[in-house]
Amino acid sequence: PLALHVPLALRRGVRGEAAVFVSMGNPHYVIFTDDVDQVGETGRILERHPAFPQRCNIEFAQVIPPSEGQEAGIRTRVWERGSGITQACGTGACATAVAAAVTGRAGRSSQIVMDGGTLHVEWRESDNHVYMTGPAAFVFDGEIGL
Repeated sequence: PLALHVPLALRRGVRGEAAVFVSMGNPHYVIFTDDVDQVGETGRILERHPAFPQRCNIEFAQVIPPSEGQEAGIRTRVWERGSGITQACGTGACATAVAAAVTGRAGRSSQIVMDGGTLHVEWRESDNHVYMTGPAAFVFDGEIGL
């Protein structure tokens, strides 16, 4: 993955400590904040920011410290380009883990907690690959007549 610190000038302020652009083959802008619920009000604006001519996926991430019996994690809400708020995003989870590692907010292994579930992401130093594991769930079944 490619990760760069990219501060953006916004007309409306985004409440966050730091932001990192991460390419996982598709573009992600990860904002570390204490308010992941701002995804709806600012995700749409950032998706179409002039810095991202082909638009961008936006992740709002909050580091959750470990507590008794609970592993540390990163709470993440996702604004997916072209779709809006989504329950989860695999490449978004990976981008969040990479951004947390490069900014020193987490190690190279993280639990990413999204509305749709939790994924474990590991960015291996040995091969520089990012590995994601987690459950798969059947969501719906349907037919489209053409």
